[in-house]
Amino acid sequence: MKQVRRNWIVWFSLLLFAVGAAGAAEPYKLRHGDSMLVSVWKDEALRMEVRVLPDGSITFPLAGRVEVAGLSTSEAESRIAARLVRFIPDVAVTVTVTGIEGSRVYVLGKVVTPGPVLLSSPNTTVLQVLSQAGGLDRFADGNGIKVLRNTAEGPRTFTVRYNDLIRGNELQSNVVLVPGDTILVP
Repeated sequence: MKQVRRNWIVWFSLLLFAVGAAGAAEPYKLRHGDSMLVSVWKDEALRMEVRVLPDGSITFPLAGRVEVAGLSTSEAESRIAARLVRFIPDVAVTVTVTGIEGSRVYVLGKVVTPGPVLLSSPNTTVLQVLSQAGGLDRFADGNGIKVLRNTAEGPRTFTVRYNDLIRGNELQSNVVLVPGDTILVP
């Protein structure tokens, strides 16, 4: 009986840990180019899809221009509600992300399908995006691939050693991408 109770406690502790770890995930942050559905409870006229503009703002009736880039949906809800409260005293705003077009990287050079690629997860790597671009063409320099990234400190360049990566070597060169990165395949 003691062993059953001990096993039950272990399993319950593991379950609580797993639920806590899942709840600790970072919420999605809005980016320019993203689209979202903004709705005000009990007011169909204030329900519309909007796109985050390049300056990071949206325009919403009665609220005007509202900065939302870099905010989670709950933070955007609060910011929009704060602008609407003078017109609607007990306002309840809901923001739902409907498109993540702001989460793009760009693939240029000797790949089968160059162009923009949407990042489907926060940990998308160069190999995954190159796969989405159809892979390298036969004339590409696999170990000469560069990732260009603009940061607050200035532009950065990362070298990707594709030929070594697919052999299981140089795994650290499989860069995790961020929106706005450019992959150059010579």
